Amino acid sequence: MANLALPTSHYNERYVVRRLLDAVARLDYPRDKLTIQVLDDSTDETSEIVAARVAALRATGLDIQHIRRANRNGFKAGALAYGLERLTSEYVAVLDADFVPPPSFLRDIIPHMVADPSIGMVQSRWGHLNANGNMLTRGQAMALDGHFVVEQVGRNRSGWLINFNGSGGVWRTAAIHDAGGWTDETLTEDLDLSYRAQLKGWKFLYLPSVVVPGELPPDLAAYKQQQARWAKGGTQCMVLLLGKIWRSPRLTFTQRVMATAHLAQYMNAVLMIVLLVLTPPVLILTRMENMPLGPLGLAGLGPPLVYLVSQHALYPNWKQRFLHFPALMAIGTGLAWNNCLAVLSGLFQKKGEFKRTPKYAINRTIDSSYRLAGDWTIVIEALFSVYALMGALIAMRLSPTLVIYLGIYCFAFGVVALWGISETVKVRRSLRVETATSR
Repeated sequence: MANLALPTSHYNERYVVRRLLDAVARLDYPRDKLTIQVLDDSTDETSEIVAARVAALRATGLDIQHIRRANRNGFKAGALAYGLERLTSEYVAVLDADFVPPPSFLRDIIPHMVADPSIGMVQSRWGHLNANGNMLTRGQAMALDGHFVVEQVGRNRSGWLINFNGSGGVWRTAAIHDAGGWTDETLTEDLDLSYRAQLKGWKFLYLPSVVVPGELPPDLAAYKQQQARWAKGGTQCMVLLLGKIWRSPRLTFTQRVMATAHLAQYMNAVLMIVLLVLTPPVLILTRMENMPLGPLGLAGLGPPLVYLVSQHALYPNWKQRFLHFPALMAIGTGLAWNNCLAVLSGLFQKKGEFKRTPKYAINRTIDSSYRLAGDWTIVIEALFSVYALMGALIAMRLSPTLVIYLGIYCFAFGVVALWGISETVKVRRSLRVETATSR
């Protein structure tokens, strides 16, 4: 077997990091060929937990290193680059703290890379540790299933560019160096490096049969923060890489078009907000009597079919699971304003603070310092819900075709706003209780 390093990067993940280290220790891979780096930028008791567990695992003969930096420069990308400088392994597997790799993870992937030296990265499919936690996690699970079962499979089999998803993948070290290494130019270092490596000619392989389960954020505030980071980082990558993509002699025209669509996907959030704002006044002024709105109904079948296919492909009880589609629709549409702000920031701002997504080891009782409260966007989302409702009432009289369209906006923004208000009240109540108890 080939020499391999497994860096795990985390920041203040005291609830999940031990679970990850125990899973890594169970990996079915020759210990004399495996080096584990625990890249720990934590500022809380996570570091003490890691130090104790690393010492215990090292006593069993595992080559595991607890690596601390003097600062948090570059955030996750900086930590990975710091660890890479201290490695000589041919391959590098990357796992986030909230993932639990199965024992066969490395043995399922490495043979593909050994057999084909042109493969620079192999990505596994994400599973879900807490898909049934609440409405939010059910919606997230379906969204990710659609990405990993339909989008990643379709892109990879069509020869289009795909991305490393940030966790659950294995890189060839030479590909990382050839592409310029991990950088903090964007908030999505995984997407950035993926495209730079493929522009250098490295092939990527996606293996949907290899599943690495991870934990989904159960709180809306944490999920909104995660999505904002992905939206801003993805937009930064679009600004940074589109010129290189269209100038690359390695890519076909179709590859360039699909890469553009991939990198620009979060621009949909901006378009959604623009369309919502414009629809009622345009409806009043023109009644949209001569607009061919019928085909839009057919186009609207696309997203449900994608997620229906993914549920059918993965689960015997796919019919029951597909009933959670309204939850996906709520977060997919209801986060449009949250993601719109992130996209606009990504268009004009380089880098930015990497705000971690809090994880709680699924069902553990946690203190409120790890929970996030809602922010001012809740107010805007509530106003958008009311605005969409008013638009739907106008449409009932002037253009009934648009009632469902505006009704979806009303429902989605309303759900997100109410969920956010509920979470904020709970977090603030918990803070008051903890403050009173500590006195």
